[in-house]
Amino acid sequence: MMWILVVILIIIALLIVVSSIKIVPQAHAYVIERLGAYQGTWSVGFHVKVPVIDKVAKKVILKEQVVDFAPQPVITKDNVTMRIDTVVFYQITDPKLYCYGVQNPIMAIENLTATTLRNIIGELELDESLTSREIINAKMRSTLDVATDPWGIKVNRVELKNIIPPAAIQDAMEKQMKAERERRESILIAEGEKRSAILIAEGHKESAILDAEADKEAMILRAEAAREAKIREAEGEAQAILKIQQANADGIRFLKDAGADEAVLRIKSLEAFERAADGKATKIIIPSEIQGMAGLAKSVVETIKDE
Repeated sequence: MMWILVVILIIIALLIVVSSIKIVPQAHAYVIERLGAYQGTWSVGFHVKVPVIDKVAKKVILKEQVVDFAPQPVITKDNVTMRIDTVVFYQITDPKLYCYGVQNPIMAIENLTATTLRNIIGELELDESLTSREIINAKMRSTLDVATDPWGIKVNRVELKNIIPPAAIQDAMEKQMKAERERRESILIAEGEKRSAILIAEGHKESAILDAEADKEAMILRAEAAREAKIREAEGEAQAILKIQQANADGIRFLKDAGADEAVLRIKSLEAFERAADGKATKIIIPSEIQGMAGLAKSVVETIKDE
């Protein structure tokens, strides 16, 4: 009977020893109280507490945590009521202050967030509150970080998740955005038509310039061709006259070599002038001595006929 009691005592002792052994995991901290008073904070590792006297008052998570608060009603500077929900990223830096600084830290952060948000939005008008998220986030983070420091909490970021204006404001904003999109569409269409008209006009202009240049080149070529033809024709006529004169000169030289007298030579020269004129409206100036020889030749011809 005695040995059963010993076994029971041994088992109880083992249970007490086992319950006194604590292992703190990574990114955690244990707040220890001894007889109701703060004893210390255990960090990561193996720890043994005094049975019955010591107890783990709080197990604190040291990792960054996220809490999403429900939408809070706020009023802007121009008296527009909106609902804004926020997301707070925080981290516990002092487990002792976190346990003993405030009764309910999360509720305290939520109330502080709502109050800070109302103060900031109350200084902004509707349009500013809708377009100044980064400014609002920065102000809220700074204010909350200072306020939660005595609680052993560090606020890393604050984000405005949704900004919900009244239904009438939403309808007006949608109509405004629709009108703005239609205006941009009209501007783009007008710019496209303008660019198209400019391109068409430039095309007509280029075409007209090319046509004018082509006509100019054609006229220049035709003028050059006509001038070349006249030059060639004049050169041909000059060469023809030159050959005729050369032939006449050769004939006169032949008559002279054959012993013809001066009168015959002058008559042949006159005939050469006549052939050079060739019936054209050309003025030929005949020397006076040749005119006299022509009269003499006529007399000789008439004398021969009389005989």
